[in-house]
Amino acid sequence: MTCVYVGLQGASLYLWDNEQSVTVTVSHAENPLIQSRLTDLETNLYENLRKNQKLVSAYMSFGGEQPYHSFTLPLMFRKNVFGAVIGIQEGEQSPVTEDLFLETLSGMLSLHYTAANIENIEEAHKESIEKERLVAVLETAVTVNHEVNNPLQAIIGNIQLLLMKQEDLDDNTIEKLKAIEESALKINSVTQKLMRLTSPKTVQYSDGTKMIDLGDDTDTES
Repeated sequence: MTCVYVGLQGASLYLWDNEQSVTVTVSHAENPLIQSRLTDLETNLYENLRKNQKLVSAYMSFGGEQPYHSFTLPLMFRKNVFGAVIGIQEGEQSPVTEDLFLETLSGMLSLHYTAANIENIEEAHKESIEKERLVAVLETAVTVNHEVNNPLQAIIGNIQLLLMKQEDLDDNTIEKLKAIEESALKINSVTQKLMRLTSPKTVQYSDGTKMIDLGDDTDTES
C-alpha cells in the first residue's frame, strides 16, 4: 500500500537485531524483474556498503533500456537503527517520493516497534516500583525495631519479673499483667514480620485505606 501510495514499482524492508543480522524481510514488487532487482541491489550493493562502508542512506540512478532509480534509507527509533528499506522507481524522472515513502513507512514501523516494547517497559517500571516499595517497608521496619522494640523489651522484661512474684499479687492484677504481656509480645511479633517481608502486599482496611498484609495470624482489624 505504501508503494502504491508514493508511486514505487517495488520496495523491500529489512529488520535486524543488535548484531545487524536480518530477522525480518518483507518485499513488494509489481513483477519478477523488479523483485530480482530488489534482491540484487540488497545482496550485492547495499548490504555490503552498510557493513563495510557504514552506509546509512543512498540514492542511485541506473541507465539501460529501462532506466530506474533506487534508494535505501534507515529505519530508526531515536538513534537506534533497527532496519532499512530500499525502493525502486522506473522511468527517466528522478523520484522525489523516497522521503515520503520513508516518512510513511518508518512512522508506522516505529510505532509498532515501540508498542512491542511497551510491555517490557511497563514490566520493568512495575518491578522498579515494587523494589522501591520494599525498600520503604524495610526502612520503616528498621525504624520500628529501633524506636519501638527497645522500650518494648523493657516493658516485657519488667512484666515478666512481676509475674515471677505472683504470690504477692491478686488475681485481677495478674490477669492484667498477662494481657499487657500478650499485647507486647504481639507488637514484637509484628515488627519481626516486617523485617522478614520480601514481597509486600496490601489488604483493604477501611474507607479505602490499605494496610500491609503480614499474614493470617495478624489481627488486621486492630
